[in-house]
Amino acid sequence: MLLSSRRGSIACGGFMRKRMFLIPAGVIIFILFFTVFGDRGLLRIYHLSKEKKEIQGNLETLKSENEKLKREIEALRTDRRYLESIARRDFGLVRQNEVIYQFPVQDKKEK
Repeated sequence: MLLSSRRGSIACGGFMRKRMFLIPAGVIIFILFFTVFGDRGLLRIYHLSKEKKEIQGNLETLKSENEKLKREIEALRTDRRYLESIARRDFGLVRQNEVIYQFPVQDKKEK
């Protein structure tokens, strides 16, 4: 009888050792899972940084386009020749006593 009680306590001790190993391992796996896949995890941070780079690229494009438009506005306000060229090109305006000749467009094959 003494022998069987020792085996029971030995088996119980082995189970306790496994349990003491599995609980911290489970907690570590749980923490690692949320560190990688959680709302504030590594994958989310990676996607947000990628999106941030795209938005910054768009911002630079929009800034350069905005500067170009500011220069064009300033030219329209101050440069009479530029304003006249826009009026001629876009609206087909001409000066008084000015004659415009229009020639039919020929294809290169006809030459």
